[in-house]
Amino acid sequence: MKQSTIKKPASVKGVGLHTGKEVTLTFKPAEANHGYRFQRVDLPEQPVIPADVKLVISTNRGTTIKLGEAQVSTIEHVLSALIGMEVDNVLLEIDGPEMPIMDGTSMPFVKALTEAGIESLDADRDFYEVTEPISYKDEVTGTELLALPADHFEVTTMIDFNSKVLGPQFASLNRIEDYTTQIAPCRTFVFIHELEKLLDMGLIKGGDMDNAIVIADRKMDKEELDSLAKKMGKPAVNIDEEGVLNTVKLHFQNEPARHKLLDVIGDLALIGKPIRGKIVATKPGHTANIEFAKILKKSLLEKRRLMGVPKYNPLDEPIMDVNEVMAMLPHRYPFLLVDKIIEISDTHVVGVKNVTINEAFFQGHFPSNPVFPGVLQIEALAQTGGILALNSMPDKGNWDTYFLKIDNTKFKAKVGPGDTLILKMELIEPIRRGIVHMQGTAYVGNKIVSEGELTAQVVRRVKEESSETSTDSK
Repeated sequence: MKQSTIKKPASVKGVGLHTGKEVTLTFKPAEANHGYRFQRVDLPEQPVIPADVKLVISTNRGTTIKLGEAQVSTIEHVLSALIGMEVDNVLLEIDGPEMPIMDGTSMPFVKALTEAGIESLDADRDFYEVTEPISYKDEVTGTELLALPADHFEVTTMIDFNSKVLGPQFASLNRIEDYTTQIAPCRTFVFIHELEKLLDMGLIKGGDMDNAIVIADRKMDKEELDSLAKKMGKPAVNIDEEGVLNTVKLHFQNEPARHKLLDVIGDLALIGKPIRGKIVATKPGHTANIEFAKILKKSLLEKRRLMGVPKYNPLDEPIMDVNEVMAMLPHRYPFLLVDKIIEISDTHVVGVKNVTINEAFFQGHFPSNPVFPGVLQIEALAQTGGILALNSMPDKGNWDTYFLKIDNTKFKAKVGPGDTLILKMELIEPIRRGIVHMQGTAYVGNKIVSEGELTAQVVRRVKEESSETSTDSK
């Protein structure tokens, strides 16, 4: 199965549920492996925010992601639509801080994507395959999410609010092809006892009877109703009996459970890959969905590292020998930590570092128990990643890479003289504006000895700075 994008741009306009501000969302085609990215076109420099679970900063009545000073809120419905339509790569331009709520479903986004048309790309679709049960449980709320092996993507949800009006409900999506008719039309919902609290918090400014099901789960006197109507900007609100406040006809008897399923799909889109497996969610909510997505993302990265152990045969001709490495990197003795490159593509590189007792740092680290320092393992990975970044530059040898940050670094085994370090660097996302975000994994044999996420910036080398004296570049 191939990756996909849309054929042409498509836009929708509406107000944000919580901000009440009118915004325009434009879907734009994107290349393979681009994934989902939001661009705040209303801000200076129009920053781009990847749809990544690690960027989530809030799950209060919706999911919000932030990068730097830019953020976008209530992204779950639009992401759910993209997953439901099996669109893998899209740039989402938004001129405000929140996605439009539209009618409280994902259907307006589905319609826009349908009108834009879907087209296949050359790259194969890369799934997150669930190979063993993975679970998350909140002991306080009773919320539980479970991922199970399956041949395709399916989701089941169960909700229970201990309400006389909204009793336990179940919903299932067994085929993604049924998303448009069975899940996309299902509206968000709220209990009437929550409305005043949300309004007092400054939320749901864009809420309306047309974009949410309001469930009246208790009797309210006239004074309470008048207060609620004033806060909602309505002339009057009336409840004759417990039920649905706005008296609209439900699209499905279990529409609330189906909407929760819609939210689960949207939140789990933040792991960055379509799922091949069965998701079972009991009493799900955005907070639990995101915690579960983090667990799945961690499992995904771990599987990728373990399944991708490079094959190294010392007799094979390298892609680059040490002289070719030095032609690209400024590092020299005693700080050049890559001996050769044995694999390279647009998205990954594999280097080799042969560790010997002659390394200068073994004089002090440690004389009676020589250990290859963890910080130098990361440096070796960084230099290998520099080869990947600089290999795409038109005039090689005139650029350097500099560290911006190192995240999630772990050292799992000791490295010493006689070991051969296999250094693998993979792009986590495409290189943009000279920013390179990579996952690094160092192996000795089939064993992971260190790993981490490295972010660097490619900059043009200063002409007066010779390659022999540049010591700060990585």
